[in-house]
Amino acid sequence: MNDVLIHAENAVLTLTLNRESKRNAFTPEMYTCLTDALKQAQNNDEIRVVILQGQETFFSAGNDIADFLNPEGFGLHSPVMAFLQTLASFTKPVLASVCGPAVGIGSSLLLHCDLVVAGDNAAFSLPFVNLGLCPEAASSLLLPQLMGYHRAAEALLLGEPFMAEAALEVGWVNKVVVPSQANLVAKRWADKLAAKPVSAVMQTKALMKSSSAQGVKEVMQHEASVFARMLTEGPAKEALSAFMAHRKPDFSKA
Repeated sequence: MNDVLIHAENAVLTLTLNRESKRNAFTPEMYTCLTDALKQAQNNDEIRVVILQGQETFFSAGNDIADFLNPEGFGLHSPVMAFLQTLASFTKPVLASVCGPAVGIGSSLLLHCDLVVAGDNAAFSLPFVNLGLCPEAASSLLLPQLMGYHRAAEALLLGEPFMAEAALEVGWVNKVVVPSQANLVAKRWADKLAAKPVSAVMQTKALMKSSSAQGVKEVMQHEASVFARMLTEGPAKEALSAFMAHRKPDFSKA
């Protein structure tokens, strides 16, 4: 079974996370598949809008924790960085439909989407610090801009989940609906965008992102370097090993 389902219809490309047995936890292969799909969509004039979605009960558990045990798989030239850089620089509209847990990169990738609809069961969390790690996807830059410093500090330093209504309040999502309607709303928005003059849509997106694009690129690269280094250090090794063994990490010696 494919872990990412790809479907194109009426100028809309829908990418569905489909690793249900692992709650759509991302693997390097999934990042590569998404990157390739986005690059092909970028160069395909018949595709005007992209939707990224999961299931009604979960969006993504984040990066597969087991892969963190191999630090060489992260950093500037890793599959996850290729995906994030491609998503951040994608010039056509990207919509996301999020239901249930959206953990780690499952939340931070949304900062690079243009419209986000959430099920009322959505729960967003950025537990990087809890794993002895730092933020990624330029979230250390974009979250304070979006939420204000203190709310961003709460999200990134405490790493505790917050629900869809809280995400709506700070502008992380555009609309909250019952889970069964989330993908339908995203598709309806996508169809509306696909019917508009493509040059006007793309130029408007480019103008909105122009002032922050370079900063996002630089911060994303810096985060990736720090993240890769921290994966090799004691606190992350302890936290990840504890997670894999289903026990609490001991940071008293960190």
